[in-house]
Amino acid sequence: MSLVIAFIGAHGTAMAGDMREISFGGEPGAVEALEGELYAGTITGEDALYRRAEALGVTLRIRDDRVKVRDRGGVLVGEVGEREANAGRSRRLYAATGRYALIDLEGGRVTRRSGGGAGSFVVLGNEVAKQVAHRCITEGWKNGTLEDAIRILIRTLEEASRASPTVSRSFLLVQTRSPADPARLLEDDLEAQEGRAPES
Repeated sequence: MSLVIAFIGAHGTAMAGDMREISFGGEPGAVEALEGELYAGTITGEDALYRRAEALGVTLRIRDDRVKVRDRGGVLVGEVGEREANAGRSRRLYAATGRYALIDLEGGRVTRRSGGGAGSFVVLGNEVAKQVAHRCITEGWKNGTLEDAIRILIRTLEEASRASPTVSRSFLLVQTRSPADPARLLEDDLEAQEGRAPES
């Protein structure tokens, strides 16, 4: 899990996401220990991550080419996830001008989360990334324009990449002024899933 951050405005919406994907290999207890340290923020650099992984006997595969945000017909969709051996869980955000919707996906189960309206920042990621985002929003947001919000998104991605090796230096940013309905695209996606997952 890394970082996707969005601003939902009354006249436009923007979303940015890093491109890092980390795969772990090794004894499950060692992998769990490394992930715990990583997501708690005790490992703050890529070199330190490799050293700690080696000490625990965990193999790492780090890629910076995963697309986590995209524009789908005027609705911006962002997703972060965690993968374990044969299971995975993720949180997905659908956003357009003035509104957004959130769902969790885990083991074939879909859980609907609260959505919201204009004037909202939404952050998906681990606790370290969320703390960076909260600070950047608190310090930088003065009820400004979409362009002001985009500057905060960019600052958040840049600072989070320095704070945690879970976030890549490279990122994608998309924006829309479409009044499309995020909930409709969400429903279309759920209906298109093979053997629609049970809801909760």
